[in-house]
Amino acid sequence: MIMRHARFLLLATVAVLAAACGEPATPQRTASTSSAAATPRTPAVTATVTAQPTAPNQRVGAIFLDGQSLHTCSASVVHSTTADLILTAAHCLAAGVEAWFVPGFDESAAPQEFWHVDEVYLDPRWMADQDPLADFAVARVSRQDNGSVESTVGGGLTVGSTPQPGTDVAVTGYGLGVGGPPVGCTARVSLDRGYPEIRCAGLVDGTSGSPWLAGTTVVGITGGLDGGGCDETVSYTPPFGDEIVRLLARAEAGGPADDAPSAFADDC
Repeated sequence: MIMRHARFLLLATVAVLAAACGEPATPQRTASTSSAAATPRTPAVTATVTAQPTAPNQRVGAIFLDGQSLHTCSASVVHSTTADLILTAAHCLAAGVEAWFVPGFDESAAPQEFWHVDEVYLDPRWMADQDPLADFAVARVSRQDNGSVESTVGGGLTVGSTPQPGTDVAVTGYGLGVGGPPVGCTARVSLDRGYPEIRCAGLVDGTSGSPWLAGTTVVGITGGLDGGGCDETVSYTPPFGDEIVRLLARAEAGGPADDAPSAFADDC
């Protein structure tokens, strides 16, 4: 099983793919810790649970970079007036590297099941210096049949706000690799230096961007502090507040998209 410490395998693998296409490498699963406030950690409120293979959720899928074989991150379909938006971690995307999304991915996908990432919208803090507090991205997707991703999966998830410590969230995502089912767990939220965290072993590299669900509401995504965590037993999310609401509204309005910057190394 690929551990979070294997993030450099992800970088090297995608770098080879990108080099073959003459494009820059994708960012690694990392983020700066410079913006992490000196907020004390709340005591862990639950023992570590372990992610297990789970049935696909049609609103959650895998992100593929520079091809349609290796999935490198996870994302979810979110409700919007345009019905064509997904939510993932900002560090999962990079300018110049084509990306595709497959909702409900399970072992394999036919060519017509791939949705192309057309536009990416990022928080100004991420654009400025890749602040891990802003490690979230909204992307517009499409495919040749001109249908909407929301209608295909039966509706999008609602974007909510940061969960309070003690809240149980369900997390589903895809480990880095070719094929394979999603993994998931339900864990209780605590707080570490201003970042909500959960303790769930097995949320490995590739699960960045996985939605944290309270019912059908996305209250977090794996990312933020240290790109989601240096240890595969602990995962973080950037806080969800007014900033992500504004970002979603900007994407819905169809304004100018952003060129995702290259990432720098974390402190893991």
